[in-house]
Amino acid sequence: MLTEKTMEKLRILAESAKYDVSCSSSGTVRSGKKGMVGSTVGGVGICHSFADDGRCISLLKVMLTNYCMYDCAYCINRRTNDIKRATLSVSELEEITMEFYRRNYIEGLFLSSGVVRNPDYTMERLVAIVRDLRTVHRFNGYIHLKTIPGASQELLQEAGRYADRMSVNIEIPKEESLKALAPEKNHKSIFLPMSQIQQGVLENKEDRRKFRHAPRFVPAGQSTQMIVGATKETDLDILKMSNAMYKQPTMRRVYYSGYVSVNTYDPRLPVLKQPPLVRENRLYQADWLMRFYHFNVDEIVDDAHAHLDLDVDPKLGWALRHPEFFPVDINKAPYEDILRVPGIGVKSAVLIVNSRRFNRITSYHLKKMGVVMKKAKYFITCGELTSAFSQPVIGINELRPERLRPLLLSKAQQRRAAAEKQLMLDFGNDDNP
Repeated sequence: MLTEKTMEKLRILAESAKYDVSCSSSGTVRSGKKGMVGSTVGGVGICHSFADDGRCISLLKVMLTNYCMYDCAYCINRRTNDIKRATLSVSELEEITMEFYRRNYIEGLFLSSGVVRNPDYTMERLVAIVRDLRTVHRFNGYIHLKTIPGASQELLQEAGRYADRMSVNIEIPKEESLKALAPEKNHKSIFLPMSQIQQGVLENKEDRRKFRHAPRFVPAGQSTQMIVGATKETDLDILKMSNAMYKQPTMRRVYYSGYVSVNTYDPRLPVLKQPPLVRENRLYQADWLMRFYHFNVDEIVDDAHAHLDLDVDPKLGWALRHPEFFPVDINKAPYEDILRVPGIGVKSAVLIVNSRRFNRITSYHLKKMGVVMKKAKYFITCGELTSAFSQPVIGINELRPERLRPLLLSKAQQRRAAAEKQLMLDFGNDDNP
């Protein structure tokens, strides 16, 4: 039975956990088993999101404690902040998870914690929770566990036997900026557990090839998070770090969190009127291009364009900078070229390539496939001279990018981008990175 005191602790700790956005989908399939409680959703995973069928998926996102020995400038839970503090016992958190699951409030658990005493002490308690949930309470749902940097490899190995996904947040992409805002942290303490988890996953794959029923180790891989706008790092710096992370075989997602001014009194931090949400969104779009659209990071951002264009999405921005690539012939171009056309997504590109084997594609077909013709019509040709949608008399090469650009911007987009450009960025001392 959950007491009023326990629920008050939960309220405080859930509030403290809301700034961590890396609530990754699981990517695992675990069907219900006799004697176990729950299952994971096949092919969908667990996150604060909507499934393909429109169903809302939820999980309990909570910290074990918001007390912390570190004083990171960007964190609401830093030790010098005067906020309400709370700590749940191991048994309390287990009881909350199982009670909420039985009431159908949640489908899984996202568990993190502030660091108390030392990393091993904190990690040991987190491991105790996930171990008890699996072995004592027979919980078969999704578990995402935040790793404590500096914890021993033995504890990480044990945690990986019970968690579906584990994550370590990079926070800041450059070491010097991280040291300026979080003097007790460094990249080595972050990358070491990442590599240890990766090693465990790869070894487990080999074991499962030899022994079919070998227990799984972090089957949904890893994720991480970077804060956007707290330091002077450019989008080029952020995306280069993301690109390096995705080259690791177990990294599934990199999350981007627009900096929220929670500690305005600290002179090391910028003063923002609001979080840089448009920039955050552009980074997610660029991330998508790297993962699914065959773009290299150097094509999206480079030394001449170190920041993403806030007015247009990164794919349209690339197209406007490379008019020589267009027009793309929908009926002849390879799949990779079709993916680069603004207004055409992965599903539409697959439909185009599969359908043109049987019939010539026209603008009518493209609309039916979900292509955004308002954008795509300036960058494609499909052999029609009279259609209002394809092969326009004036395309990108005739209009020129500088004239085409305003035609593709909605008034709402212009207003949002202009508002973000007006944000006051004040990093205090210019010597800070």
